[in-house]
Amino acid sequence: MNELHKETFKHLLEQIRVQVHQLKKRNRDLSKENQRLRSKLNEVHKSQTDIFSNISESERIAMKHQVNGLIEKIDRQLNE
Repeated sequence: MNELHKETFKHLLEQIRVQVHQLKKRNRDLSKENQRLRSKLNEVHKSQTDIFSNISESERIAMKHQVNGLIEKIDRQLNE
């Protein structure tokens, strides 16, 4: 009976070793994928610009006046 327990223990221990090895490999793969995705995210983030960076100063001023005009119209509607 003792020998049977030893063999069962060895078998289970080997299964655990295999699972640990597989999990470590999966963890390495996920770490690599995570790093790749972080790099890609950083590239996308660096390439993004705000919506005002491509318009001239005069266009910005005109847009500001339009927005202010809309705000005034909304305020008038709310006050009536």
